[in-house]
Amino acid sequence: MATVTAGDFRNGKTFEMDGGVWQVVEFQHVKPGKGAAFVRTKMKNVITGSVIEKSFRPTEKFEEAFVERKDMQYSYNDGDLYYFMDQETFDMIPIAMNEIADRMKFVKENDICKILSYKGKVFDVEPPTFVELAIAETEPGFAGNTAQGATKPATLETGAIIQVPLFVDGSDIIRVDTRTGEYMERVNK
Repeated sequence: MATVTAGDFRNGKTFEMDGGVWQVVEFQHVKPGKGAAFVRTKMKNVITGSVIEKSFRPTEKFEEAFVERKDMQYSYNDGDLYYFMDQETFDMIPIAMNEIADRMKFVKENDICKILSYKGKVFDVEPPTFVELAIAETEPGFAGNTAQGATKPATLETGAIIQVPLFVDGSDIIRVDTRTGEYMERVNK
């Protein structure tokens, strides 16, 4: 296995420490006037999602962790499981709803998602960054109503509720940023 030192840390780097798999979220190389240099990091446990801050000596060594990211197609939901299809083998992979439900609120059937796994254990799903979804329900829109960022709630076809500008109405298709849950623009076809 490859090793990585704290001096090699970069955003997104994954490594094993204390029996967990960690991903560097932020890092800063600090060289104080007195004393030894150190690396201040903010890191996330990729399995549990917990985030901690920790400082390391630049020479500390860790086993590098290889997280597999594979494109898979979301097929359907069956009670407590979401099923994803491997695009190459056509195998169906079930993932427990309680592990990824919050990541799926903007995903509809047939969307391609990245399935993240470590040593064969799936631990996360990355939905597409931007998705186009139909408005299922909202108050009627008003033409010309673009008053200083005023918004109203809208229910999307996936059941998620987001804030949209007042001019959006129930027949619109909109683009949503899945990282923030924010309305981006109308994309009516």
